Amino acid sequence: MTATASRTEVANGRLTLVLRDGSVRELHPLWLRERCPCAECHDPKTGQRLLDAWSLPLETAVTDARADGDRVEVTFSDGHVAPFGLDALEETLATRKKDERDDIVTWDATLDPIPEADWSVAKDNSAALYDMLEQLRRHAFVVVRNVPPEMDAVAEVVEKIGPMRRTNWGGVADVKAIPDAFDLTMTTRALEPHTDNPYREPVPGYIFLHCLVNDAEGGDSTVTDGFRIAEELQRTAPEEFEALTQVRPDFTYVDDDTILENSGPLIELDDRGRVRQVRMSNRTDAVAAGDPDLLDRYYRARRQMTDLVNDPAFQLHFKLEPGDLLIMDNFRLFHGRAGYKPGTGHRHMRQCYMDRDSVGSRRKVLAREHGRG
Repeated sequence: MTATASRTEVANGRLTLVLRDGSVRELHPLWLRERCPCAECHDPKTGQRLLDAWSLPLETAVTDARADGDRVEVTFSDGHVAPFGLDALEETLATRKKDERDDIVTWDATLDPIPEADWSVAKDNSAALYDMLEQLRRHAFVVVRNVPPEMDAVAEVVEKIGPMRRTNWGGVADVKAIPDAFDLTMTTRALEPHTDNPYREPVPGYIFLHCLVNDAEGGDSTVTDGFRIAEELQRTAPEEFEALTQVRPDFTYVDDDTILENSGPLIELDDRGRVRQVRMSNRTDAVAAGDPDLLDRYYRARRQMTDLVNDPAFQLHFKLEPGDLLIMDNFRLFHGRAGYKPGTGHRHMRQCYMDRDSVGSRRKVLAREHGRG
């Protein structure tokens, strides 16, 4: 064993680092070698790795480590010397990267006030734009006021965030009742709570629904927090919750020009066992014939999930006014609408999508800009 400093030592080809809190971490030599910060291994401008880490010898070992103040030079068995900042190395080990699920707010019908933003401010103020996107991340929706009730205004909002997700319907689509409707959204009927487009791959991450006119009788919007529903199911019916994470329905959309197919559980978990995505689409889902016992649990669980989603205790209702833009997290939010009465007025919305990485990237850049990370 070669002692190098109070915070580092080398033994058996590995570097051991003593963190400031007194905990001890033994580091794999390849983990260290591929993180060498020198200009030979990482491009100083982009931060991207130049080293072909996947071709490093598997027997790579740490042979020496010499600490000097807040730095340590680590020598490897291939002769390379890597200059690490001890503080930066400790920070890498001691922190977990923030992700979309951190400090989110799950809610029910008691949420008051609903998350709102003012586009007349946010369009020219990056701090206000960040706050708008952060509300969206934490609550899964935000109502943006004062977006001009004009045909292309929603596209101008999207452009401030990132690229629009185009589909077989194009970029921005009209949502209003029309004769010979090719989709139920183009009728006056009520729409049950659902997530959009689970048959696409990837599923669109965010929905932008901009109100131009909404003076018909009825037509209120409904939103339900899918993560809150999952929490309730896991608490009250753990076996049914598990069934909803195991069975993978198929989702299909077919018309004369398009065939779209995807599959996924109604409740999808991430690698840490947290809810990552919910799905619900009564119009497009079908379950394959599988183990009858599992399907029995699944159908009971699906009924329980539907009952909770439609329970007034978990559902918010509000009427969008001209100039309101409802932005929704399509991985988390169930949304729908009340039916509206023909002949009492009009309901005209404009809708488009964005992918999750585009919205997330913009929010993270703004967080860095304003020291909110």
